[in-house]
Amino acid sequence: MQEQSDQQAQDEFFMRKALCLAEQGAALGEVPVGAVLVQNGEVIGRGFNSPITLNDPSAHAEVQAIRDAATRLCNYRLPGTTLYVTLEPCHMCAGLIVHARIARVVFAANEPRAGAVASQGCFFAQPFLNHRVVMTGGVLAQESAQLLKNFFKARR
Repeated sequence: MQEQSDQQAQDEFFMRKALCLAEQGAALGEVPVGAVLVQNGEVIGRGFNSPITLNDPSAHAEVQAIRDAATRLCNYRLPGTTLYVTLEPCHMCAGLIVHARIARVVFAANEPRAGAVASQGCFFAQPFLNHRVVMTGGVLAQESAQLLKNFFKARR
C-alpha cells in the first residue's frame, strides 16, 4: 500500500514538471503539451510541443523529451525510463516510445480523437511489438485538460 502511495506521489511530482513545460509551450502559441523523461528519479529529458516554432510536424512534446534524453545519454535506447506527458500519446509518439525502449508511460489527459494508447486503440498491447510498455493514465488529468481548454478558449 505504501509503495503504491509513493508511486502516485512520484507520478504527480513529475507530471507537474511536465505541466510546467506545457505552459511554456502555450506561451509560445503551441498547443500546451509537455513531457519529461525520468531515469532513477532524475529528469534526463524535457520537451514541449514545438511544431509551429520549429516548423517540424514531428516536434511533439514526447519527441522533444526523448531526443533531449538520447542526446544527453549518447544512446538511442532509453531502457528503465519513465515518460511523463500531459496528453495521451499519438501513434507517432507511441511508436517512438517503443523504438526507444522506454519502460513506462504516464499520461494525464486522454486524447479522444488521436490518442493511440487508450482512447483510439491500445498500441502498446499490439502482439507484433518486440517491446512492452507499461502505461498509467489519468495522473493530474483535470489540470492538463483545463490547461488545454483555456488555451483553445483563448484562441477562439
